[in-house]
Parts: sequence; structure tokens; C-alpha cells
Amino acid sequence: MVFSSLLFLLFFLPALFLCYFCIPRRFRAGRNGVLLAFSLFFYACGGVSYLPVLLCSVAVNYLCGLMAAPGRAQAVRRAGLWGAVVLGLGLLGWFKYAGFLSANLSRLGVRLDLPQIVLPIGISFFTFQGLSYVIDVYRGDAPCQRNPFYVALYVALFPQLVAGPIVRYSTVAQEITGREESLSQFSQGAVRFLFGLGKKMLLANAMGEIADAVFAQPPAFMAAATAWVGAAAYTLQIYFDFSAYSDMAIGLGRMFGFHFLENFDYPYIAQSVTEFWRRWHISLSSWFRDYVYIPLGGSRRSPARNLLNLAVVWLLTGLWHGAAWTFVLWGGWFFLLLAGERLVWGQGLARLPRIFRHGYVLLAVMASWVLFRSPDAAYAAAYFQAMLGLGGGTDGQAVYCLLQYWPEWTACLIAALPVKRWLEARLPEEGTGFAAAVRTWFPKLAALALLTLSYVKLASGSFNPFIYFQF
Repeated sequence: MVFSSLLFLLFFLPALFLCYFCIPRRFRAGRNGVLLAFSLFFYACGGVSYLPVLLCSVAVNYLCGLMAAPGRAQAVRRAGLWGAVVLGLGLLGWFKYAGFLSANLSRLGVRLDLPQIVLPIGISFFTFQGLSYVIDVYRGDAPCQRNPFYVALYVALFPQLVAGPIVRYSTVAQEITGREESLSQFSQGAVRFLFGLGKKMLLANAMGEIADAVFAQPPAFMAAATAWVGAAAYTLQIYFDFSAYSDMAIGLGRMFGFHFLENFDYPYIAQSVTEFWRRWHISLSSWFRDYVYIPLGGSRRSPARNLLNLAVVWLLTGLWHGAAWTFVLWGGWFFLLLAGERLVWGQGLARLPRIFRHGYVLLAVMASWVLFRSPDAAYAAAYFQAMLGLGGGTDGQAVYCLLQYWPEWTACLIAALPVKRWLEARLPEEGTGFAAAVRTWFPKLAALALLTLSYVKLASGSFNPFIYFQF
């Protein structure tokens, strides 16, 4: 089940609202119980056979969190910490990387007979979320939760369960037991959710149709213009697809009184790759910064050690996204760019005009998404050759994609810019004038319009699964 489906919108969500809000607010445990039950059902709809994997992850993090809590013997606390790390990453490694390891060993003549392994939905997200809880408890940055059902609710909460954002326990610890739902927050959350739904159904899916059509072709027979159009379409698709899910997750959380942190901050307006990663998938980049990069020494060590730390982070970041060499190369590409900005061309880049800095980031990021989207490294290399004009074919498909989808291209370019932020800065927050009325009512009316258009798309069968579900 996904947020952009009729099953979710017409049945799951109304049933949850009915069961949840029929319970008086003072019975917080009852409301939490309903939310947990629906969250587990939501996950089971994606594969009931993997519900025990999620519950096992919850149990491991709950028990290890108890062991890692301050006040216990240091040996017990360390055992709790490393138990969570080894068991959590071991579970993730088996489901996500065992097949990849086996395939590469077989190329070296070492055969491992493994059963068919299907990746549970969202395992990378809930594994990292559970680990952050135990690590923060060990460090004293978050309280130890002694109620196993509250730990289960934190890990399994359905808005962010399968595709993030990765929520820190310290962000929602107080809200699990003491949040206050209100009509105002529900309204804000609904507007945010519907804007995310519109981004997914009207923008990401349209760009996905173009990207799928282009990347389905052999690059050797692809014209340069077609290759660039396909790369640009996927660049927009992956942003609007993933940021749409984050918008919907944040909106759903707000409806139930939770305040998740932002996961995207208009990354395509960045003026450097370093800035891009401060704006893209913020919860993941901050996770690796706080739990891998800084513990390794961060930038406090020698330049050589700093480069090693950076390389480790980006190798792990690439592998987190998928068990394939293209993801390793994708992580390596960003390591080279970030290391280069830090040590070689960063100061020179800062002196260039804004338009050149922006163009540099877009080209670098677009190249990374070609790697990310390609089925293997050979295809990616051939695709890059096509982008340089070394392929074949004509430009007819590129012209068709631009003309047929010109409204979606235009909307994507506008939506990728902080237009909403610019308008809000020019409209008063309070008052009774026309500008204040626009600020108050325009988002709500626009959200209803997006709901109508999205429903038309859904009813016509236009639907793509979220890209980040596979991670």
C-alpha cells in the first residue's frame, strides 16, 4: 500500500481517522494503540511475510536500548550498543547484500548457494531509525523508553516507515506520550499531504514516463538530445517522487500531532555539491554525519584521514541505496566532488558568478542520477557517450517529450524553486486585507485542486510506485 493509491486514500486513511479520533484525547494509550495497529497493518499490506522482520528489529532495538541506558555497568551498555549495531546491520546485510556478495564471489569462482532473498520494504529506513534510538540512548542524547509498545510505535509509525524521513527518537519522544492534536494542525497536515500527493501524481509520474521510455532504449542508438531529456526527466522525477513522499509523511504526522523535521530544502538551487547535500535527503546525510563521519574523527584529523573518513561515508551511502556497483560508483562520484570542493576547487568555485555555480551543480547531480538509474556500469558508460553525441538515432523523441509534456516540464521547473517561500515573505502573516486572505486561503484551495487532479489521475490508472520503496 502506498500513499498515492485509492486503497489508502478511500479506505485506510478514513478508517484510521474514524478509529483514532473516536477515542477521547485523554486516552493517549488507546490512540497510540490504534496508530500502532494500523501502522503494522500498513506494513503487512506490502508483504505480510516480512512483518516478523520489522517486529524483530523493534525487539532488538528495545532490548538493546534497555541495556545501553545510563545507570548500567559500562560493559552492559557497550554490549547493548554493539548488539544493536551487529544485529541490526546483520539483518540488513542478509536481506540487502547477501545476494550481491554471492554474485560477486561467484565471478571469482567461489560459489555460495543462497535461497532466494526478497528485500523487505523500507528495511534500510527502519534499521537506521532503530539504530539511531539505541545510539542516542547510549550517548545520553535521548531517554530510554521502557514501554516496548512505544518503541514499536516509534519504529513502525506508518507515515515514515517505508521511505523516510529517518526520524530521531529525540524529535518525537515527548510527542509519543504527550502530543496535542488540534484542528489547526490537522488542517496544516492535510494541506501538506495534498501538495505532496500532487507532486507525486502530476509531476513525478509524468517525468517518470519520460525517463522510463528513454532509459528502456539501448544508448548506442540514442541521440544526444534524447539522452539529455531522459537524464533531465529522471533528475526531476527522483526529486519530486522522494520529496513528495516526505511531504506526505510530514503532513500525515502533523495530522496526528507529530512534528517530523524537513527532509528537503530545494536542493536544485544549491551553488555547490556540498550545499546540495545539506538540502537533499537531510535526514540521511545528517545520520551519516552524526553516527559515522564524526565518530571516525570528521574533519578534526589530518587531511589524509579526513579524506578516508569521507570515502567511508560515501561508500556506505552508496551501498545504503542499493546492492549494486552503480550505487558504489554513485557514492564514489559524490566523494570525488565533495573532496574536490574541500581541497581543490572550492574557493575558486565560490568566486564564480551564481549562474556558473548553479550550472556546475546541476550537471554534476544529473550525471550522478544517470549512474543511479542505470542497470549496470556498462549501460551508464554508454549513456554518457550518448549524452556526448557518440550514439545514434534522431532527435524526434526528445522533441516529442518536450512538446507533449510541456505543462509538466514548466510546472516542475517552477516547483523546484522556492516560489512559495518568496511569496510568503511578501505576504503578511496577520491582518484582514486581501494579501492576508490570499496567504490563508490560497494553499487550502490549491490543495483541494491538487486533490481533484490527483484523483482523476488515480481513477484513470496512472500510477507509479515510489522510487525509494526499493531501499
